[in-house]
Amino acid sequence: MNSFLFRLRERLINFYPPFLGAGIHSHSIDEHTIHVEMKLTAFNRNIVGVHFGGSLYAMCDPWFMLIMMRGLGSDYIVWDKAASIKFINPGRGTVKAVFQISQEKIEEIRAAADGGGKIEPVFSVDVIDEQGQVV
Repeated sequence: MNSFLFRLRERLINFYPPFLGAGIHSHSIDEHTIHVEMKLTAFNRNIVGVHFGGSLYAMCDPWFMLIMMRGLGSDYIVWDKAASIKFINPGRGTVKAVFQISQEKIEEIRAAADGGGKIEPVFSVDVIDEQGQVV
C-alpha cells in the first residue's frame, strides 16, 4: 500500500466511531511518527471526573501497528497482538502521546522477519497531561 493510502487511512481513522466518541484525534508528522490527543469530555469521563481508562487504552491501540505496516509494506503481515497499561496519575484535561518507531528499528524488525521466525517487538509510549505529567 502506498504512502498516500496510509495517510488517508490515518486521517479517516479519526472518524472511526469509538475514536470519534472518545474525542481521540491523530495526525501523522512523518513516516515514523503519529501524534495523538484526547480532550476530556462527557463521553470519556469516568465517575470521578477524569479520563476513563478504556478511552486512554483506545487512544494508544493502533498506532505502532500502523507505523509498522507503513514501514514494512504490504509484503509483511503486522498484527497488534497484546497491550498493557499502567495508570500513574489521573488523566485530566487534554492528554497527548507521540508514537514513533525509527527507520533503524523498522529495518531491524524487517531483517529479523526475513530471517524466518515470528517477530514480536514491544513498544511503549507515555500519555502526558497538560502539565507534562505522565498519566
